[in-house]
Amino acid sequence: MDTGMLVFPGQGAQYAGMGSDLYEAFDAARSVYDEAGDALGYDMRELSFKDPQGQIGLTRYTQPALLTHSIACLRVAEAQSGGELTPQAAAGHSLGEYSALVAAGALAFDDALRLVGERGRLMGEYGEGGMLALAMDAEEARQLADRHCCQVAGLNLPAQTVVGGTQADLEQLAADLAENYPRKRGTPLATEGAFHTYLMVTAAREFRDVLKRTEFRAPRFPVLSNYTARPHDAAPDAVRTRLFFQLINPVNWVGCMQWAVENGVSSFLELGGGIGRGETPAEKRPNLQGILRKYCRGAGHEAEISAVINADDAFALKPG
Repeated sequence: MDTGMLVFPGQGAQYAGMGSDLYEAFDAARSVYDEAGDALGYDMRELSFKDPQGQIGLTRYTQPALLTHSIACLRVAEAQSGGELTPQAAAGHSLGEYSALVAAGALAFDDALRLVGERGRLMGEYGEGGMLALAMDAEEARQLADRHCCQVAGLNLPAQTVVGGTQADLEQLAADLAENYPRKRGTPLATEGAFHTYLMVTAAREFRDVLKRTEFRAPRFPVLSNYTARPHDAAPDAVRTRLFFQLINPVNWVGCMQWAVENGVSSFLELGGGIGRGETPAEKRPNLQGILRKYCRGAGHEAEISAVINADDAFALKPG
């Protein structure tokens, strides 16, 4: 089963109940959730399916929960396809880059869980400020951000850029936006800090030591780096370096999609997470699918874009 590029969502795609339908329906998903609990020392099923203490929105828990759901979706998709998924490449948005590395065999799942658990803890502990999604291209957003000591934090689409900064600086930026760009929108993002900006420097310094202690291997297929928008090198130290820089530099998702189009990727399969107002997994929709469609349409590129984020999607993979 040629799956083109595997794509994995990042923070913002979590919700209480995530993965519960997969766990009930598939042995492959149950194995992933059981392994996550063993690696982390807390019940990932309780957190993801019920979230009794309202913790799934805290970065230290969000990141392992999303990683677990993404890998559960991947394992179920592999099982449903008879183990015949043959990706050309993989990419993930921010946290999703770690899911992509697991999918390519560059990072063991239990190591990835501990890694993103620490990543999330550090980002939450040292996080300050906030993030704002702007309906602007990267250069226009950079010029606006520079006036207010803010920084471009993410390139989602050619005309959708995320900026981050302290709350005071973002308030000044928002006032500037309203006065001088009345037709441009700014949407606050629900994060515990200005991720992928200079405000993550302390977290990144401590995370570097965690990366040094983690084993990486050469990926079986190309995995795109958010930092460079190019495939990771096979050398473990090069992977560690790019993951370190990812924390304090913009997520170049536009560059990752451009690489996919230029390298002939004609299909994308999104795995994990879910967004939308519905409360059950069946009511959720993919996080990255809309961005992928808009980019491909704007680039004049025809691509099939599908997802496995719930049991219904997974059952649809099985022939007949």
